[in-house]
Amino acid sequence: MTIFFTVLFTIFIAEMGDKTQLLLVAMAGKYKISHILTGTWLATVLLNVLAVGVGAALGSYLDMRIIKLVAGLAFFWFAYSILKGDEEEEGEKEMKHNLGPVLAIFGSFFIGELGDKTQLSAITLAANYTDHQFMNAFWVFSGAVLGLILADLIGLVVGVFLKSRMPTGILNTLSFGIFAVFGVVSIREAMILCFGAGTRAIAGYIVITGVFALCSLGAFIKRRVKKL
Repeated sequence: MTIFFTVLFTIFIAEMGDKTQLLLVAMAGKYKISHILTGTWLATVLLNVLAVGVGAALGSYLDMRIIKLVAGLAFFWFAYSILKGDEEEEGEKEMKHNLGPVLAIFGSFFIGELGDKTQLSAITLAANYTDHQFMNAFWVFSGAVLGLILADLIGLVVGVFLKSRMPTGILNTLSFGIFAVFGVVSIREAMILCFGAGTRAIAGYIVITGVFALCSLGAFIKRRVKKL
């Protein structure tokens, strides 16, 4: 049990203030609580299975350039969808299956957390404590999962509180800002990993974020015009 509580506390502290915790604040303004819990908990279990089961191999086989690029594009899409969301007709919303939001949340959370400091902490803890023993691996896995869930529940509670206290427009603006910032950061990291800290990285960063900015501006203007 010492391993369990050590891992739980370490992962809980590592996740506090992390981007995925803040993403849950943004998600609370866009999705149902049941969808968020299902998507994030599925992602949490899978992430920690990877961390504990094949942790040592992750760094060798996963290309962080692709992960950061996909994460950035995913965050941009969530930000853009917040601006565009009001354009959907009620009939279209009703036709969407519940699995859609769950998969979207799962994908965003999984990609955002993959290779992040919290998962790297889980990999390190697994390497230190498992010692090729099943029960040790089980305690590391359980502690990592529970630590991540508890920390992220705080972000979700904050998001739900803001949703109940803040006007929808302000909460949507906050959510857009969170997704956009993390998208910008992820794209910047991806470009640096791909091209180094040179002009090509800056050019790629400007092009991708510029396209996102133009699309967001277009969606915002279109929504404002419809309200007039």
